[in-house]
Amino acid sequence: MKVADDSDYKNQIERKELELSALLEITQAINSNLPEESLYKIFNFTLRSNLRIKKLALFVFDNVWSCKVSFGALKDYQKTKLDDRVKLIKNIHRMSEFENCEFEEFDMVIPVAHKSDTLALVFVGGFGQSNHSEDSIRFIQALSNIIVVAIENKKLARQQLEQEAFRKELEIASDVQRFLFPEKLPNTERLKVEASYLPHDRVGGDYYDFIPINANQFLICVADVSGKGIPAALMMSNFQASLHTLLRQTPNLTEIIEALNYQVLDSAKGEKFITFFGAIYDLKLKTMVYVNAGHNPPVLCDHNGIRLLEEGSTVLGAMHPLPFINEGFITDIDNFTLFAYTDGLTETVNEENVEFGIQSLLDYLKDNNKKDLKTIHNDIIINLDGFKGRNAYRDDITLLSCRVE
Repeated sequence: MKVADDSDYKNQIERKELELSALLEITQAINSNLPEESLYKIFNFTLRSNLRIKKLALFVFDNVWSCKVSFGALKDYQKTKLDDRVKLIKNIHRMSEFENCEFEEFDMVIPVAHKSDTLALVFVGGFGQSNHSEDSIRFIQALSNIIVVAIENKKLARQQLEQEAFRKELEIASDVQRFLFPEKLPNTERLKVEASYLPHDRVGGDYYDFIPINANQFLICVADVSGKGIPAALMMSNFQASLHTLLRQTPNLTEIIEALNYQVLDSAKGEKFITFFGAIYDLKLKTMVYVNAGHNPPVLCDHNGIRLLEEGSTVLGAMHPLPFINEGFITDIDNFTLFAYTDGLTETVNEENVEFGIQSLLDYLKDNNKKDLKTIHNDIIINLDGFKGRNAYRDDITLLSCRVE
């Protein structure tokens, strides 16, 4: 009898040494930052060799439940989908406690929890009689917990790195976009330009500019790229650089539009497009040449009343060559206010899903276009904010106005 007791004691000591050795190996693997697949392989080998478990299925929750380790089972559990209700399993259960269970070939299910969340479930079966002990179950639970929590921490760390990288990309794109806009707009007795930009997110796809050409001429423009975020900001950055370069080479708007269209199409491969309005005004000749490339028509207010500037072409970047380009040409124009904007203004919807629309803008400008430009912008933004109610803005909003007196 004493020999049997000594043998059992020796077996227990050996088992504890194997368990400690396994835990040490797992800890070293985690500290060495081994990939998840390697950790699961160590988990598999340790349980099969140390405890001689005959069948096991480890399910881990990562947005959905999926089987990460499986051996010895009659069924292929790699394709089995678990219901989220299994998260309610907080304690060890024998499979005989469940009715009509597809895991009935296993002896028990061991939950792995972190704080109050169930992260994994270990289905175990085929215990040898000598192995079927509380110590063995505790070891399986401990080993599973170490593995699963380590992988969860790796996932969280990876997410944090990705979020940090994305944050830095946003900062860069935000800086790029800020450099798109002119540092200073004219505010002289004869010429005044005002701009307001309300980005939907940290990075948007709107662009406006005022570019002096010579002592008498300047270009004023507004543009909007399809899409949002970093790709839109970078695309608009290229667009702005191209426009400035082309304007130094020629004041011909048709040639500029043709070149911009090719550049956008070549860069975006037809996946994105840009709407654009550009006008060149000559202070001496009192003339305005403009092209509207698929953009919301700006509003011109002068002694003739209010009119929309719609002459131009289709959006840039959709096709090459453009099917048509028509320049709008206005002569003997002085003492006017030009108001341009992006579609985020007119397409803002209220709680009844009704758009703000162009008519609301025209009604306001008809009676208020003589006001100070900053006041006009503030009024429109306040009216728009009241109109949308509790609805959120869905797009970037840019307002750009120019007054010559």
